[in-house]
This record gives sequence, structure tokens and C-alpha cells, in this order.
Amino acid sequence: MNSLILITRKGCCLCEGLGQKLAALAPAPAVVVIDVDTDPALQHRYGLEVPVLLLRSSAGDRELPRVPPRLTGAGLQVWLQKQGFFGQEA
Repeated sequence: MNSLILITRKGCCLCEGLGQKLAALAPAPAVVVIDVDTDPALQHRYGLEVPVLLLRSSAGDRELPRVPPRLTGAGLQVWLQKQGFFGQEA
């Protein structure tokens, strides 16, 4: 099954909000949270452009478009489905 990688930064309210919204989905997707500041390569790649959501599948990791910050619940699930998260095997 697919999973998500959420690249965040401590103290980032958008990062925390997205993490909470993902955790509130039913069923909640598998999410690996990585602090951008703990990895120099991620810091170089993303800098201040967090949160970043990646889709991890058998085809590899793919960066998803920026999640609209006002999406919640069913709207977020529909958005994830359009991005290929639901209904595909890893």
C-alpha cells in the first residue's frame, strides 16, 4: 500500500496543521514525518518550502503539489485520491 512522507519543520503551523488533518482522516494514512532541518540534503532541496508531501509507492517517492491549507476531511481525501494515493498498490 502507498504511504505518505510529510517533510516539516519544528514550529511550522502549516506543517502541524497538515499533520493533524492527515491523522484525522478515516482511515488515517500511513505518514512518515521528517524534519527538514535534520537532513542537509532536504534542507538544501526544500529550504523554507514546507510542508512538503511525498507519495511513497513501489515506483518510488513522488512530490505532490502543495496541499491547499483549507482542505480538511472529505476534501483532503478527494485531493489525495486525485494525486493517486488511494486505490493503488505499492
